[in-house]
Amino acid sequence: MRSDLFASDKQEHESPRAGLALQNSKMLKVELEGECLARTGSMVAYQGDVRFQALGSGGVGRWIKQKVTGEGVPLMRISGRGDVFLADRAADIHLIDLDPGDSLTINGRNVLAFDATLDYDVHMVQGVGMMSSSGMFNCVFSGQGRIAITTRGTPVVLRVDQPTYADPQAAICWSASLRTGYHRAEQLGLGTLLGRRTGEAFTMSFAGQGFVVVQPSEEDHGPGSGGSGEGQRGSGNQGLLGGLLGG
Repeated sequence: MRSDLFASDKQEHESPRAGLALQNSKMLKVELEGECLARTGSMVAYQGDVRFQALGSGGVGRWIKQKVTGEGVPLMRISGRGDVFLADRAADIHLIDLDPGDSLTINGRNVLAFDATLDYDVHMVQGVGMMSSSGMFNCVFSGQGRIAITTRGTPVVLRVDQPTYADPQAAICWSASLRTGYHRAEQLGLGTLLGRRTGEAFTMSFAGQGFVVVQPSEEDHGPGSGGSGEGQRGSGNQGLLGGLLGG
């Protein structure tokens, strides 16, 4: 039997290490030897002795926060031995390795999977003085382990060593050590040039030392946008940034 489907670039890849690895730019392979956590409904295939358990948003406390804030990650625990393939509507997937002391703030809707060794919670975004369709809460990951995030298109990683601004619907994740704020467009002399998709002209500021990842797509992250509900699918940042750029 012959077909381009059988070309080597489409065959299952052997991972250099157990855990999370890219099968291709839009599919994550988890070589399971124990357990990991993943977005509910993201499994597209698996092989071996694998079990799935729904966890809501990662525990009772975080489930309550998710209901209040509209943010969080609807999770499932994957355990056993085998290979599991995950994806989210053909979004691009990127791997980030967190080292001890690293802390990453990320929009919950962009979390695909992460090692069970990582700590995860929902925090209020600093500097938010008003409620907008961009939301007020994000997920913060810390500890040591690997996390897979998704973007709509190829993102840019901005090193924050000067005042930096981004559309809050396009900012995916950033160093948790950064100071953040929300500003109306007219405060920055932009008038109605921003926020035309949602009708709310806000931009987000970042200050300090670190990085912010911005995708080439605007997505509504606010309450009522379905960012973490059904149908949908935050010092020491050098190691984190290196993992993002090199992974």
